Amino acid sequence: MKENYKIAIIGCGNLGLSIVNGLLGGSAYKGEQLTVTKRHPESLFYLQSQGITVLGDNAEAAKDADLVILGVKPYNVEVVLNDIKPVLRTDKQVIVSLAAGVTIAQMQQILEPGTAIFRVMPNIAADIKESITCICGKDFSEETEILVRDVFESIGVNILIEEHLMEAATVLGACGIAFVFRFMRAMTQGGIQIGFDAKTANKIVTQTVKGASELIIKKGLHPEAAIDKVTTPKGSTIVGLNEMEHHGFSAAMVRGMLASYNNIAK
Repeated sequence: MKENYKIAIIGCGNLGLSIVNGLLGGSAYKGEQLTVTKRHPESLFYLQSQGITVLGDNAEAAKDADLVILGVKPYNVEVVLNDIKPVLRTDKQVIVSLAAGVTIAQMQQILEPGTAIFRVMPNIAADIKESITCICGKDFSEETEILVRDVFESIGVNILIEEHLMEAATVLGACGIAFVFRFMRAMTQGGIQIGFDAKTANKIVTQTVKGASELIIKKGLHPEAAIDKVTTPKGSTIVGLNEMEHHGFSAAMVRGMLASYNNIAK
């Protein structure tokens, strides 16, 4: 069914492009299966060389799609749904929203009863097929769930969660990747201060972060257990960790996450 499955990405911005790159990065999907839209589509015309259809008309993009992905800002979801509603086939098409804070119930008020609706939150690592994508849905069949998860399996790892956790998933997975980038930037700056040039410091930091993640994933370690393997009595590692905690490293991370969550949930 993959070869005949058509996907439309409405409002194809940075995240939408990451999904496009992820879908085309393997052999499961071809450009001819994808349609993307943007208010000013000229910036997406380069995708046409890959067989992707680029449009400025959301309804035109949605009418023949099996899966319609809404990549628009939360305040535009209602407008877009009302725009495409006349062309949707309730029994066959699936709506997937990437918008933070817009509930399934809110979308159900606009769409026809029985429409399969999902909320999905990937992150920009979809670009290299390494996203963590959280999914929840309503009024879907087992076959539909398999198809939706298969699409997002193409861009990384996905998990099913309850809808009340979607805002938290947005903070932890989507906002969270920026938090990791900021940590990496700070670590690189520290590397420069202790003697490395920027390029070398960045290379050491990126591989260190990658290695730490892979170690936890492949060994199934808890971060604290992994830390215990590195810290030795009176050693440099524990001195550095304690100094960071003295200045509120963990507390700052938690406070930042809570601030992001409160901004979505308000």
